[in-house]
Amino acid sequence: MEKSKMVLDVNEKPSISKWIILAFQHVFAMFGATILVPILVNSGAGETVLTIPVALVTSGIGTLLYILCTRGKSPVYLGSSFAFIAPLVAAYLKGGISGAMTGVMAVGLIYIIFATIIHFIGKKWLDKLLPPVVIGPMIMIIGLGLAPSAISQIGLVSGVEVEWKAVFVALVSFLVTAIVAVRGKGFLKIIPFLIGIITGYIAAICVGLVDFTPVVEATFFSMPEFAIPFISYTPNFSAILTIAPIALVTMAEHIGDHTSLSNIIGKDLLKEPGLDKTLLGDGIATFVAGLLGGPANTTYGENTSVVGMTKIASVWVIGLAAIFAICLGFLGKFTAIVSTIPNAVLGGVSLLLYGFIAVNGLKVLIQNQVDFGKTKNVIVASAMLVLGLGGAAISIVSGDVSVTISGMSLSAIIGILINLFLPEEKDETDKEKVKSKKEEKVKENV
Repeated sequence: MEKSKMVLDVNEKPSISKWIILAFQHVFAMFGATILVPILVNSGAGETVLTIPVALVTSGIGTLLYILCTRGKSPVYLGSSFAFIAPLVAAYLKGGISGAMTGVMAVGLIYIIFATIIHFIGKKWLDKLLPPVVIGPMIMIIGLGLAPSAISQIGLVSGVEVEWKAVFVALVSFLVTAIVAVRGKGFLKIIPFLIGIITGYIAAICVGLVDFTPVVEATFFSMPEFAIPFISYTPNFSAILTIAPIALVTMAEHIGDHTSLSNIIGKDLLKEPGLDKTLLGDGIATFVAGLLGGPANTTYGENTSVVGMTKIASVWVIGLAAIFAICLGFLGKFTAIVSTIPNAVLGGVSLLLYGFIAVNGLKVLIQNQVDFGKTKNVIVASAMLVLGLGGAAISIVSGDVSVTISGMSLSAIIGILINLFLPEEKDETDKEKVKSKKEEKVKENV
């Protein structure tokens, strides 16, 4: 593996001043995405499901747990996963906070189970279970399924009077995010969504869309509102299948991010510390996040980009960034400011964000050269897209227990099953080979 010249390697510790500066760069890189997840989940559910302080704290704790599990050999930052936005909303609407958080913990356990299997028998079976033709449509469904939410936040819904202030703010947020993503240089190019949110927020203040009452009422320091099982709620397994299958998508993302980082630092992280240990760290981090009332964690490409840009792959820097994130979760005034971000700002940014997610699914198909000349691949992708975007759902009722599999989760399960059990078609080349062999046997007999 070709290695780019790293100023500081994985286990090297930088000077104090550089250590702090670099850690803050990682915090800024993860911040926009990490706070967006609870905001968007709450917006979709119409109630408070997740809180920003808990998301920040569990992001930091999860990263530290990951570093421990990988024995400080992988400079990866974990933050809130966009893949679980719609499933968390669906799980909450079905089973309340207990259903949503039980589902998140189940995702962590799935990671741990897969990590254990990989430890003993390797990962070739995982490649067969989750080929690109399944992963690509899964990711596309995540982005496209969230599209109506962005439109609703902007206020461009049919039958609703358009509010020019909201549209203006959304447009500013969208354009700034897009311009920074395309023309930004250095660190700015890594954080286009954060820049878009900040600029849109300033525009919202200028047109009078921001209410600062929560900031005035908030204390400087406050305890995050953790949701802990058997204290805040009793675990509820009714919505577990709404969330759990999405773990398959984020596992593929996990492998992709680690492969990308391996190329940057010149060390194959899937071999050392090993995919079993990285998945274990991600799984324990997600389980603990659910245990505290936070969103599921995932590896962050933004932070991988920071490593590539700074040429510093030190886990000491990642660890300090995690500690800073935990501290931010206890700053009441700070999180109150974040809570005042208007829907129009989020809608403008999400318009681009959800599109990015969907296009990433398309990129998976293109980069892996999935052949849609093969009818089987067309069938797998078609079934998944229609089920995932069409709102399909299956309910299983047994006595007082009701389990529903819907949307993305249902499409993921069906896609995997079709791909595994639908036989491969024989192309013309195969037919010619069979015909040629038959002719040869006939000649031999003659």
